[in-house]
Amino acid sequence: MNHLFRDCAVTREVWKTLSLQNIMMYQSEDFVQWLTWALEQLNPNQSRLFCCALWAIWGDRNRSLHEGKVSNGKVANFVNSYIIELTGLEQRNSETMKGNKRWKHPQWESIKINFDGAYNQIQNRSASGVMARDLEGKILLSCSEIYNGIPSAYAAEAIACRKAVQVGVDHGWQALIFEGDSLAIIKKCNKKDHDRSMVGAYIYDIQQKIQEVKNIRFLHTPRSANNLAHILATETLRRGE
Repeated sequence: MNHLFRDCAVTREVWKTLSLQNIMMYQSEDFVQWLTWALEQLNPNQSRLFCCALWAIWGDRNRSLHEGKVSNGKVANFVNSYIIELTGLEQRNSETMKGNKRWKHPQWESIKINFDGAYNQIQNRSASGVMARDLEGKILLSCSEIYNGIPSAYAAEAIACRKAVQVGVDHGWQALIFEGDSLAIIKKCNKKDHDRSMVGAYIYDIQQKIQEVKNIRFLHTPRSANNLAHILATETLRRGE
């Protein structure tokens, strides 16, 4: 186990907290007990880093063993990038962070569809809220849907985006703007390459759907400008209907 930690530079901060001596002391015990002990020694940020590093190293080991692929020391970069993507951490203009932005009318003849996902971690349940408006701001439709067995809030946002795309495509609109407050999901939708993250299946569905649309854009917007979709999702989840 020890060499796995030393091979990943991203765990240096965690390594300072979990000394080599303590780890060796727990090697002979059950892995679950050791892992529980290890996480108790860390703060929330270190725990997230620690678990993500374990997952990445294990995946790298499996690819090396079963597929003969070598990462060439890129595991640490992957972990750093994944955590940034997962939490939506971005350097933003300080002015953007201040004040509340409001919803803006779409340009030309586009239909703007706002979406948001709400998540209940205890029940592993999520709800999607979708709101479509025209260039005058008139609401063309709104809908919500509940999903069970959802693993994370991250997946809830991806499912909400997929629902928005489904609504737009099914109505035959050919100029669409999809707007959500999850920066990570918006970035994934704008990429053309295959997504291998935990929400990769949802992103693949979205990519297949948008092939039918001539003019399409995915835009990130702050929560304040996505308020109606947010309220729709959270109220649907709260009421369970």
